[in-house]
Amino acid sequence: MKNKIVYLIIIIAFQISVGCSKKFLEDMKDYNQYGEDQSFSNETLAGWYIDRIYNYYFVSYNSPIKQVVGQYNDNRSRMTEEMGGTIINYTNPLLTLQTTSDADGYYGTTSSSIANNPYTRIRFCNDIIEKMDESITQSLSDSFRLRAKGQMYFLRALQYFDLVRTYGGVPIVLTVQNSSTTDPTTQIPRSKSSECFTQIISDLDSAAIMLPMIWSSLSANYGRPTAAAALAMKSRVLLTAASPLFNTDWDNSGSPKWQAALQAGLDAENKLTAAGYGLYGSTAKEWAQMTYAQGNATFNKEAIMIYLLSTTTNSTTGYNNAWENSLRPPDYKGTGGISVPKAMLDLFPMANGTRPTKDNGYIDTFFFANRDPRFYRTFAFSGAKWGIASNANRTTWLYRWKANATATTATYYGNNQTNSPALVRKMSNPAADSAVGYQYSGTSIFEYRYTELLLNIAECYAATGDIANTIAYLGKIRARVGIPATSTTPDGGAVSNYGIGTLANKYAAIEAVLYERRVELAYEGKRFWDIQRWMLYDNTSNSGNSVTKLGLEPINGTIRDGYYWQSKTYTNSDPLTAADRNILIDPDASNFNDQIAALKTLYQNKFVMTPLDKAWDLVNGTAVNILFRPNYYLSGLGTTVLSSNPWLTQNIGWLDYSGGQGTFDYQQ
Repeated sequence: MKNKIVYLIIIIAFQISVGCSKKFLEDMKDYNQYGEDQSFSNETLAGWYIDRIYNYYFVSYNSPIKQVVGQYNDNRSRMTEEMGGTIINYTNPLLTLQTTSDADGYYGTTSSSIANNPYTRIRFCNDIIEKMDESITQSLSDSFRLRAKGQMYFLRALQYFDLVRTYGGVPIVLTVQNSSTTDPTTQIPRSKSSECFTQIISDLDSAAIMLPMIWSSLSANYGRPTAAAALAMKSRVLLTAASPLFNTDWDNSGSPKWQAALQAGLDAENKLTAAGYGLYGSTAKEWAQMTYAQGNATFNKEAIMIYLLSTTTNSTTGYNNAWENSLRPPDYKGTGGISVPKAMLDLFPMANGTRPTKDNGYIDTFFFANRDPRFYRTFAFSGAKWGIASNANRTTWLYRWKANATATTATYYGNNQTNSPALVRKMSNPAADSAVGYQYSGTSIFEYRYTELLLNIAECYAATGDIANTIAYLGKIRARVGIPATSTTPDGGAVSNYGIGTLANKYAAIEAVLYERRVELAYEGKRFWDIQRWMLYDNTSNSGNSVTKLGLEPINGTIRDGYYWQSKTYTNSDPLTAADRNILIDPDASNFNDQIAALKTLYQNKFVMTPLDKAWDLVNGTAVNILFRPNYYLSGLGTTVLSSNPWLTQNIGWLDYSGGQGTFDYQQ
């Protein structure tokens, strides 16, 4: 059975329609002409075989808001404040999920056939790791075999991490086994979550030893994991292990888990910095450009884990970018745009880094005025410059008008029927154009940025009570985008520490880091994991009351809401003239503030904030508030998994296959 894997991997490869801008995945090869011995007889064929495994991991990763390897859907992003309009089952208050049929299906199924599920991917990794030490690969160079094993250790760690984040402890399988549900040697029980974290770290340590910090031939290898990625992943993994979801001792500033996470972060920072990694650019403009300015296969110091997307219209050689197309509204010939919930518009700091409050000068009517420089690179709103290849100064407008007071329908400018006066624009490319397809913009997905590493370190310092270093690391992130170190409030008060001010205690410091993560990493697929590991939907006892201690309000009970810019006057035609729309708000222009003032005046003269016609969060037409129940933080195992693997235990809070209460404690 073990030797059949090469043929099985071939079959799956051609069942999945893919292409890829990664140089090492560009060419689809016909493996059917090769047997296993020949496939590992030289480095070219062995390389092709290894490269197909990346396909099983990342084939569906075409948008930064998608998560979990192999699956990559956006369900988790849609359970956060970032995305309105879709109520996922786990946030639906009309459902109570606790049976095996309700569980997340990510785990996959056990059968004699091969499907692209987590343990199949782990099996492929195990197979390569084993083969590199067998006689079949002895014709390959030592360096090739070392690099091959390093990649597989990294990918195996990545897969186990997503399994643990989904279910808690899972069976640890480190060798190629027969595909059987009756062989006693394959009946491996669930390991504790802590044991899984230990194995993940072991794999990442192995990968860090075997892989280069930067691949020598970027044109052929950019996008492959590196030692830098392995070191940074240790920081992410140990941060997760130290957080309340997995650490009942999280509130102990001396917790060994926080200390381990801090040391991993600092070690990664030192080694990555020495290798040339760091913050990309020194302005907000460069912050916005980092995902596209340097093009594919060119080293970007901020990109620790990068996924390259295609610039070619030949779908057989490119993974296409679904993100760019989803961002652009109808008048750009996109698929509609991603409307921004009001809570996100009200979230970002003011220009001096202070929180957006009335005392700090924030007025939600003019949400676009005097904001953090990242605000203007994350969102597009009426009059804002949002270029495309054929028009660098293109703008979009988001407003509507009604014919009379009793009209039940409205007309939207440019057919831009949005639920917000702003759209997400982050990680969009001004070289993109509908003429060749937005999906070929070539904008890369930065799955792990150097900034996240700094945020990880800041959070560990906060949790251990080191407030000074917390502020220092947050300051690095804010300084890069141009937030001043000191400033004043509207009433003349002093503002220090890049708008952060003073932090009273470690709880305030942790909250400050989580706030910065919401801003800096918005729409990068990270928010759900922060909510999950800090257990922020509710304030249950098994979270150690993290919500209250951090001074937050539970997400449960909230809604994603928006509003329209609607014409003050009733009319059958567009209330604005071309002259009215002669506004180009460019944060890099010398007259930026004048253009913001012009938009404010236009709004005051022509528009009014109008509630949505119907609630944004609906279930079967009924407005609902978010409700994420405590047992959802980690899913139970599904029906097929437990029925075919009866030795596996179910998570506490979920019912097992027989309907009894689960007994597996994922916090161990």
